[in-house]
Amino acid sequence: MSFMQINDLKVHYPIRGGFFNRVIDHVYAVDGITMEIERGKAYGLVGESGCGKSTTGKSIIGLEKITSGTIVYEGENVTNRRRDRNSSYNRDIQMIFQDSHSSMNPRKRVQDILAEPIRNFLSLTPQEETKKISELLAIVGMPEDAKLKYPHEFSGGQKQRLGIARAIATNPKLIIADEPVSALDLSVQAQVLNFMKDIQDEYGLSYIFISHDLGVVKHMCDYINIMYKGRFVETGTKQEIYNNPQHIYTKRLLSAIPDGTPIGREERKRERIIVEKNYQQEHAKYFDANGRVFDLVPLTGTHLVAATTSMAQVKEGI
Repeated sequence: MSFMQINDLKVHYPIRGGFFNRVIDHVYAVDGITMEIERGKAYGLVGESGCGKSTTGKSIIGLEKITSGTIVYEGENVTNRRRDRNSSYNRDIQMIFQDSHSSMNPRKRVQDILAEPIRNFLSLTPQEETKKISELLAIVGMPEDAKLKYPHEFSGGQKQRLGIARAIATNPKLIIADEPVSALDLSVQAQVLNFMKDIQDEYGLSYIFISHDLGVVKHMCDYINIMYKGRFVETGTKQEIYNNPQHIYTKRLLSAIPDGTPIGREERKRERIIVEKNYQQEHAKYFDANGRVFDLVPLTGTHLVAATTSMAQVKEGI
């Protein structure tokens, strides 16, 4: 059962021009996102740069102003309360940023960085706070003396672990992870991702995992949402998206995943050629005359694809 419902979420930025600087158009960064979040599940938001996935994550946590739509958390509409420090929502929903270095105050020691969310949301004595910080460092595999150091004294992987420690400091229910490993080396990526899965299993965390890398999302997520131009073009379980992709844009993304074997590389190359050849032919099936993504229609209970609204047409064409 879901504990959060995101309904028709939109984030539109006005474009101003002319002598009176009036609004002449809008950028539709997020253009009608709906999803439900269940306890202990991970949801991927995948797409190319500019598709609206990061804006979606920031709008959920309150870092972007919502144009319209609602966020319902545990039965309560919290759309206008996301940055209320006294709200349980603000304690229960945390974020891991792509650039762990710039998200930490370089003038503060680690103990002060970790103490900030604890002081904001938890009522602990100084002794309990010190113990909590030591526990957080132990959870993310960092030594006790790390709390006395500054962010610049750590490697990229270590800083990302500290970012995770800060995110879990308030005992959250949902963590929004925005490209959390894209700046790390491959070997370090694997360590951080496996660690994130471990703490998810141990603490029952839910994730919204934002990434352009379908391989990473496949490893991390139970459900995957493919985004394009601010809208979902296909949503489903991990198995449905990878084993039975329907939208031409999804197929395009999947064909771009590299394969490490010589035979696999040749097969992927042939697949990309076919997808690109069909992309323009199938474009009208999935996008209207203005290039806007159609609404989602169900193929199964969990698998939806953006196509013309006639279910019969979808089934015939796919």
